[in-house]
Amino acid sequence: MITWYRETILETGRSGVLWMLIAFVITFAVTRWITRRIRARGPAEEGDEAGLVGDIHIGGVHIHHQVWGILLILGAAVLEFAYRPDTPWLEVLGAVFGIGAALTLDEFALWVHVDDVYWSQEGRKSIDAVIVAACIGGALVIGTAPFGVDDTVPQEGLVGLSITVLVTVAFALVTVVKGKLAFGLLGLFVPVFSIVGAIRLAKPDSPWSKWRYTTRPKKLARSQRRYGERRQQRMDRIRDLLGGSAEG
Repeated sequence: MITWYRETILETGRSGVLWMLIAFVITFAVTRWITRRIRARGPAEEGDEAGLVGDIHIGGVHIHHQVWGILLILGAAVLEFAYRPDTPWLEVLGAVFGIGAALTLDEFALWVHVDDVYWSQEGRKSIDAVIVAACIGGALVIGTAPFGVDDTVPQEGLVGLSITVLVTVAFALVTVVKGKLAFGLLGLFVPVFSIVGAIRLAKPDSPWSKWRYTTRPKKLARSQRRYGERRQQRMDRIRDLLGGSAEG
């Protein structure tokens, strides 16, 4: 195992990303466990003990855990850019960044809605953001580079590489316009995601559907059936399994 880690991860420069991903997944799991405990306990009455876990208030203001996440991300980034540390501090900064990213993305829906929607239907967007981030982290760990770009591309191959990047971005943009943001982002690292997303039907509420399906009722009907309520319920069950039920 030690030999595998040294040859596959350490010597290929992916150790920081690996520890970032490990810290990200663990932090998300622990954070969701804590928030579930707080929610199950209900609002504390005046004079009650908060217990081992509880919301943090400073000056009467509830400090969301995304605040600590943002501070950790900024701190890790500043230290990385300023000192460019080697092992083991590179892995430490990777883990710190992963912790901060998990705390921040766990409240992604709060960024979007600028409101405390953590346990609402809208709050499930945070689970989607965490899943996408974890998948991208996994792609980086196995050595997938964005757009297929790496340090080994020869000068004479720049034209072909530029075409590859443009095609990859084009498929990703089409996928996003079709309402499949997660597939579009993942497609920048693993193009098969954006290719599949671009070829298949758009979601009925997507910009693509409004542009192309308005005059094509059969295709719109197919899209509505594919992305209907039953599919949404299945996806919500997966999100609730990972992050807790929005209904309580």
